[in-house]
Amino acid sequence: MLLLVFDTAAAQLPDTVNFPSKDGKTQLVGYLFKPPGAGPHAAVVMLHGRAGPYSSGAKGVYAAGTLTQRHQTWGEFWAARGYLALHVDSFGPRGYPQGFAARSYKDRPAAVSEQTVRPLDAYGALEYLRGRGDVIADRVGVQGWSNGAMALLATLADTAPGITQPTPQTGFRAALALYPGCREQEKQNYRPYAPLLLLLASEDEEVSPVVCQRFAQQTQARGAQLEVVVYAGAQHSFDDPGSRKQANDANRAAIRDARIRAEQFFAQHLLK
Repeated sequence: MLLLVFDTAAAQLPDTVNFPSKDGKTQLVGYLFKPPGAGPHAAVVMLHGRAGPYSSGAKGVYAAGTLTQRHQTWGEFWAARGYLALHVDSFGPRGYPQGFAARSYKDRPAAVSEQTVRPLDAYGALEYLRGRGDVIADRVGVQGWSNGAMALLATLADTAPGITQPTPQTGFRAALALYPGCREQEKQNYRPYAPLLLLLASEDEEVSPVVCQRFAQQTQARGAQLEVVVYAGAQHSFDDPGSRKQANDANRAAIRDARIRAEQFFAQHLLK
Protein backbone atom coordinates (compact mmCIF):
# COMPACT_ATOMS: atom_id res chain seq x y z
CA MET A 1 0.00 0.00 0.00
CA LEU A 2 1.42 3.37 -1.03
CA LEU A 3 1.29 6.00 1.70
CA LEU A 4 2.18 9.67 1.55
CA VAL A 5 5.37 10.29 3.49
CA PHE A 6 6.29 13.54 5.22
CA ASP A 7 9.93 14.10 6.09
CA THR A 8 10.06 16.64 8.89
CA ALA A 9 13.84 16.76 8.74
CA ALA A 10 13.74 17.87 5.11
CA ALA A 11 11.01 20.49 5.61
CA GLN A 12 12.08 24.11 5.30
CA LEU A 13 10.50 26.12 8.07
CA PRO A 14 8.46 29.17 7.11
CA ASP A 15 9.27 32.65 8.37
CA THR A 16 7.38 33.84 11.44
CA VAL A 17 5.67 37.22 11.04
CA ASN A 18 3.33 39.36 13.12
CA PHE A 19 0.53 41.65 12.00
CA PRO A 20 -2.67 43.09 13.48
CA SER A 21 -6.10 41.58 13.11
CA LYS A 22 -8.79 43.94 11.88
CA ASP A 23 -10.40 43.49 15.30
CA GLY A 24 -8.18 46.38 16.41
CA LYS A 25 -6.73 44.61 19.44
CA THR A 26 -5.09 41.30 18.52
CA GLN A 27 -1.54 40.95 17.23
CA LEU A 28 -1.59 37.81 15.12
CA VAL A 29 1.14 35.30 14.38
CA GLY A 30 1.61 34.12 10.82
CA TYR A 31 3.88 31.63 9.07
CA LEU A 32 5.12 32.75 5.68
CA PHE A 33 6.09 30.24 2.99
CA LYS A 34 8.09 32.03 0.27
CA PRO A 35 8.47 30.95 -3.35
CA PRO A 36 11.74 31.34 -5.23
CA GLY A 37 12.48 34.74 -6.74
CA ALA A 38 11.88 38.33 -5.74
CA GLY A 39 8.35 38.50 -7.14
CA PRO A 40 5.93 40.09 -6.91
CA HIS A 41 3.90 36.92 -6.41
CA ALA A 42 0.26 36.00 -6.11
CA ALA A 43 -0.51 34.93 -2.54
CA VAL A 44 -2.69 32.59 -0.49
CA VAL A 45 -3.97 33.19 3.05
CA MET A 46 -4.39 29.90 4.94
CA LEU A 47 -6.95 29.48 7.77
CA HIS A 48 -6.57 26.50 10.12
CA GLY A 49 -9.36 24.33 11.50
CA ARG A 50 -10.72 23.88 15.04
CA ALA A 51 -7.61 21.95 16.19
CA GLY A 52 -5.41 24.98 15.46
CA PRO A 53 -2.26 25.17 13.36
CA TYR A 54 0.04 23.11 15.57
CA SER A 55 0.83 19.43 15.87
CA SER A 56 -0.67 17.45 18.73
CA GLY A 57 2.94 16.61 19.61
CA ALA A 58 3.97 20.26 20.00
CA LYS A 59 4.38 19.75 23.79
CA GLY A 60 3.84 23.41 24.57
CA VAL A 61 6.11 24.73 21.83
CA TYR A 62 3.89 26.63 19.39
CA ALA A 63 6.06 27.85 16.56
CA ALA A 64 6.96 27.32 12.91
CA GLY A 65 8.66 24.04 13.74
CA THR A 66 5.53 22.51 15.28
CA LEU A 67 2.99 23.24 12.55
CA THR A 68 0.93 20.21 11.57
CA GLN A 69 2.06 18.12 8.63
CA ARG A 70 -1.01 19.25 6.70
CA HIS A 71 -0.29 22.95 7.08
CA GLN A 72 3.41 22.55 6.41
CA THR A 73 2.83 20.52 3.25
CA TRP A 74 0.16 22.86 1.88
CA GLY A 75 2.39 25.88 2.54
CA GLU A 76 5.23 24.20 0.70
CA PHE A 77 2.81 23.15 -2.04
CA TRP A 78 1.86 26.75 -2.78
CA ALA A 79 5.39 28.10 -2.48
CA ALA A 80 6.65 25.48 -4.96
CA ARG A 81 4.04 26.76 -7.43
CA GLY A 82 5.08 30.38 -7.16
CA TYR A 83 2.69 31.65 -4.49
CA LEU A 84 3.57 33.36 -1.24
CA ALA A 85 1.49 31.51 1.38
CA LEU A 86 0.64 32.97 4.78
CA HIS A 87 -0.74 30.63 7.45
CA VAL A 88 -2.62 32.60 10.13
CA ASP A 89 -2.76 31.47 13.77
CA SER A 90 -6.09 32.78 15.07
CA PHE A 91 -6.17 30.73 18.27
CA GLY A 92 -2.70 31.07 19.85
CA PRO A 93 -2.70 34.87 20.24
CA ARG A 94 -6.10 34.58 21.96
CA GLY A 95 -4.91 31.98 24.45
CA TYR A 96 -5.99 28.74 22.75
CA PRO A 97 -2.88 27.42 20.97
CA GLN A 98 -3.94 23.79 21.34
CA GLY A 99 -7.21 24.41 19.54
CA PHE A 100 -10.42 22.62 20.41
CA ALA A 101 -11.61 19.03 20.54
CA ALA A 102 -13.97 17.54 18.00
CA ARG A 103 -17.68 18.23 18.63
CA SER A 104 -16.89 21.15 20.95
CA TYR A 105 -18.38 23.78 18.65
CA LYS A 106 -21.17 24.94 20.97
CA ASP A 107 -18.74 25.41 23.86
CA ARG A 108 -16.12 27.51 22.08
CA PRO A 109 -15.62 31.07 23.29
CA ALA A 110 -16.92 34.01 21.26
CA ALA A 111 -13.32 35.32 21.16
CA VAL A 112 -12.54 32.80 18.39
CA SER A 113 -15.86 32.88 16.51
CA GLU A 114 -15.41 31.85 12.88
CA GLN A 115 -18.40 34.02 11.94
CA THR A 116 -17.50 37.34 13.58
CA VAL A 117 -13.82 37.22 14.62
CA ARG A 118 -11.81 35.06 12.24
CA PRO A 119 -12.88 37.03 9.13
CA LEU A 120 -11.19 40.02 10.79
CA ASP A 121 -8.01 37.94 10.96
CA ALA A 122 -8.33 37.03 7.28
CA TYR A 123 -8.61 40.68 6.31
CA GLY A 124 -5.75 41.58 8.63
CA ALA A 125 -3.65 39.02 6.75
CA LEU A 126 -4.80 40.46 3.43
CA GLU A 127 -3.80 43.96 4.49
CA TYR A 128 -0.43 42.70 5.69
CA LEU A 129 0.26 40.94 2.40
CA ARG A 130 -0.75 43.98 0.38
CA GLY A 131 1.83 45.99 2.28
CA ARG A 132 4.63 43.72 1.09
CA GLY A 133 6.59 44.54 -2.03
CA ASP A 134 6.77 40.88 -3.06
CA VAL A 135 2.96 40.40 -3.33
CA ILE A 136 0.62 41.33 -6.19
CA ALA A 137 -1.94 43.30 -4.21
CA ASP A 138 -5.09 42.23 -6.05
CA ARG A 139 -4.08 38.59 -6.57
CA VAL A 140 -4.61 37.07 -3.14
CA GLY A 141 -6.69 33.95 -2.53
CA VAL A 142 -7.80 32.30 0.70
CA GLN A 143 -7.86 28.63 1.71
CA GLY A 144 -9.50 27.20 4.81
CA TRP A 145 -10.01 23.84 6.48
CA SER A 146 -13.05 22.84 8.57
CA ASN A 147 -13.59 25.68 11.07
CA GLY A 148 -11.21 27.79 9.00
CA ALA A 149 -13.30 26.99 5.93
CA MET A 150 -16.36 28.15 7.86
CA ALA A 151 -14.49 31.37 8.60
CA LEU A 152 -13.70 31.56 4.89
CA LEU A 153 -17.40 31.39 4.00
CA ALA A 154 -18.13 34.23 6.41
CA THR A 155 -15.18 36.18 5.01
CA LEU A 156 -16.60 35.99 1.49
CA ALA A 157 -20.02 37.38 2.41
CA ASP A 158 -21.07 40.81 1.16
CA THR A 159 -21.60 41.77 4.79
CA ALA A 160 -18.31 40.32 6.10
CA PRO A 161 -16.71 42.16 9.01
CA GLY A 162 -13.44 43.88 8.22
CA ILE A 163 -14.26 45.15 4.74
CA THR A 164 -16.87 47.39 3.11
CA GLN A 165 -18.57 46.44 -0.17
CA PRO A 166 -16.01 43.75 -1.03
CA THR A 167 -15.17 42.69 -4.57
CA PRO A 168 -12.52 40.30 -5.92
CA GLN A 169 -10.37 43.37 -6.55
CA THR A 170 -10.73 44.90 -3.09
CA GLY A 171 -10.96 41.63 -1.16
CA PHE A 172 -9.97 38.07 -1.93
CA ARG A 173 -9.76 37.05 -5.57
CA ALA A 174 -10.86 33.43 -5.00
CA ALA A 175 -11.49 30.99 -2.15
CA LEU A 176 -10.88 27.28 -1.55
CA ALA A 177 -12.85 25.66 1.28
CA LEU A 178 -12.12 22.11 2.44
CA TYR A 179 -14.89 20.35 4.40
CA PRO A 180 -16.57 23.33 6.07
CA GLY A 181 -19.75 23.34 8.09
CA CYS A 182 -22.34 25.22 6.05
CA ARG A 183 -25.32 25.58 8.39
CA GLU A 184 -24.79 29.25 9.26
CA GLN A 185 -24.54 30.37 5.64
CA GLU A 186 -27.44 28.11 4.62
CA LYS A 187 -29.69 30.23 6.86
CA GLN A 188 -28.71 33.40 5.00
CA ASN A 189 -29.38 34.84 1.57
CA TYR A 190 -25.73 34.09 0.95
CA ARG A 191 -23.76 34.89 -2.17
CA PRO A 192 -19.94 34.98 -2.10
CA TYR A 193 -18.37 37.99 -3.79
CA ALA A 194 -15.54 35.88 -5.28
CA PRO A 195 -15.29 32.46 -6.95
CA LEU A 196 -15.55 29.63 -4.43
CA LEU A 197 -14.52 25.96 -4.63
CA LEU A 198 -15.92 23.57 -2.01
CA LEU A 199 -14.19 20.20 -1.50
CA LEU A 200 -16.28 17.86 0.65
CA ALA A 201 -16.00 14.33 2.04
CA SER A 202 -19.00 12.02 1.72
CA GLU A 203 -18.17 10.21 4.99
CA ASP A 204 -17.34 13.32 6.99
CA GLU A 205 -17.55 12.57 10.72
CA GLU A 206 -17.61 16.21 11.90
CA VAL A 207 -19.74 18.25 9.49
CA SER A 208 -22.58 17.41 7.14
CA PRO A 209 -21.68 17.17 3.44
CA VAL A 210 -25.41 16.96 2.69
CA VAL A 211 -26.01 20.38 4.22
CA CYS A 212 -23.10 21.81 2.24
CA GLN A 213 -24.39 20.34 -1.01
CA ARG A 214 -27.82 21.83 -0.36
CA PHE A 215 -26.20 25.15 0.55
CA ALA A 216 -24.13 25.04 -2.65
CA GLN A 217 -27.21 24.42 -4.81
CA GLN A 218 -29.04 27.32 -3.19
CA THR A 219 -26.04 29.61 -3.60
CA GLN A 220 -25.53 28.62 -7.24
CA ALA A 221 -29.20 29.41 -7.87
CA ARG A 222 -28.46 32.98 -6.75
CA GLY A 223 -25.89 33.25 -9.50
CA ALA A 224 -22.76 32.69 -7.44
CA GLN A 225 -19.59 31.38 -9.07
CA LEU A 226 -19.37 28.25 -6.92
CA GLU A 227 -18.16 24.74 -7.67
CA VAL A 228 -18.61 21.78 -5.32
CA VAL A 229 -16.85 18.40 -5.35
CA VAL A 230 -17.80 15.51 -3.06
CA TYR A 231 -15.23 12.75 -2.60
CA ALA A 232 -16.95 9.37 -2.24
CA GLY A 233 -15.76 7.43 0.80
CA ALA A 234 -13.47 10.21 2.03
CA GLN A 235 -13.41 11.42 5.63
CA HIS A 236 -13.04 14.74 7.40
CA SER A 237 -9.41 15.92 7.10
CA PHE A 238 -8.83 13.63 4.12
CA ASP A 239 -5.82 15.79 3.17
CA ASP A 240 -4.00 15.10 6.44
CA PRO A 241 -0.82 13.41 5.13
CA GLY A 242 -0.36 11.33 8.27
CA SER A 243 -0.39 7.55 7.96
CA ARG A 244 -3.72 7.07 9.77
CA LYS A 245 -5.76 9.16 7.33
CA GLN A 246 -3.80 8.05 4.30
CA ALA A 247 -4.36 4.37 5.09
CA ASN A 248 -7.85 4.98 3.69
CA ASP A 249 -7.92 4.49 -0.10
CA ALA A 250 -10.65 7.09 -0.53
CA ASN A 251 -8.67 9.70 1.43
CA ARG A 252 -5.61 9.08 -0.73
CA ALA A 253 -7.65 9.47 -3.89
CA ALA A 254 -9.27 12.61 -2.51
CA ILE A 255 -6.02 14.32 -1.57
CA ARG A 256 -4.53 13.64 -5.00
CA ASP A 257 -7.54 15.09 -6.78
CA ALA A 258 -7.86 17.99 -4.32
CA ARG A 259 -4.30 19.11 -5.00
CA ILE A 260 -4.88 19.05 -8.74
CA ARG A 261 -8.13 21.00 -8.46
CA ALA A 262 -6.67 23.48 -5.98
CA GLU A 263 -3.71 24.22 -8.25
CA GLN A 264 -5.93 24.67 -11.29
CA PHE A 265 -8.45 26.80 -9.40
CA PHE A 266 -5.96 29.32 -8.03
CA ALA A 267 -4.02 29.39 -11.31
CA GLN A 268 -7.25 30.31 -13.11
CA HIS A 269 -8.17 33.11 -10.70
CA LEU A 270 -4.87 34.37 -9.30
CA LEU A 271 -2.43 34.03 -12.18
CA LYS A 272 -4.48 35.18 -15.19
